[in-house]
Amino acid sequence: MRALRIFLILVVILGGLFVIADRVAVHFAEGEAADKLKSSENLASTPDVDIKGFPFLTQVAGGSLDDVEVGIKDYEAATGTAGKTIRIDDLQADMKGVSFSGDYSSATAASATGTATISYAELLRTAKSQPTEVAPGLTAKVVGLSDGGNGKIKVAVHVTGKLLTVPVDRTVSVLSSVTVANNKVEVHADSLPKLAALSLAESRVRNITDFQQVIDHLPGGIKLDSVRAAKDGVQVTVKGSDVRLAG
Repeated sequence: MRALRIFLILVVILGGLFVIADRVAVHFAEGEAADKLKSSENLASTPDVDIKGFPFLTQVAGGSLDDVEVGIKDYEAATGTAGKTIRIDDLQADMKGVSFSGDYSSATAASATGTATISYAELLRTAKSQPTEVAPGLTAKVVGLSDGGNGKIKVAVHVTGKLLTVPVDRTVSVLSSVTVANNKVEVHADSLPKLAALSLAESRVRNITDFQQVIDHLPGGIKLDSVRAAKDGVQVTVKGSDVRLAG
C-alpha cells in the first residue's frame, strides 16, 4: 500500500512538472510566432498569438497545431492605389490545422476565419472626397458616414453652389447597403436623395452616393467574406485556406 502511495505521488509530481514544462514551452512558442508574424507582415506592433489545445508538446511532436488564434490591433491593408492604405482595427483570426516546417521557419494553416472592423472615418477617406459637379453651378460630395441601423450605412451628402441665382448649401442623407465582392467593400444607396430639389439623372447622383474600396493583401492571404454596418464602423468577416503564417 505504501509503495502504491509513493507511486501515485510520483505520478502527480511528474504530471505537474510536465504541465509546467508544457506551459513554458507554449508561452515561448507564442512569443516566437508573434515576432515572426510581425516581421513577415511588416506590422507596426507585435500581434497577440494564442496557441490553443493541451498538451502543446505532443502537438509539436506531431508537426501540427490544432488551433491558433491571432490578434492584430491595427493593420494597414492595401487599397489598390499605390502608396495608399486603409486601417483595419482589431483583426482577429482563428487558424485551424497549423502545420510547420522542421526548423519552424514556416507555418501554414489549413483554414482560417476571423473578424475585423473598419471605422467610418477610414471608409470616408475612400469616398468622393472632392466636390463633384451634379448640375451647372452645383457640386456635391460625401461628408459623413455613420450607422443607419438594421445593417445599413447612413451617407451624408453636402450640396453647395447656386441654383440659377439662388444660393444652395444643404446636407442630405441616404441609407445605403454595404456588401463585399472580389475583395471590395461596396456601398450602394437603397434610394436616391433629392439633391437641392433637382431631378437629376440617376447615374449622376450615384456617382456621389455610391462607392467601393479595395481591401487587399490581408495577413497570410485571407480574403474578405462578408460585411455589415455597425455602431462604430463596418464589421467584416474574413476567411481563407492554406493561410501562410510565416515563411
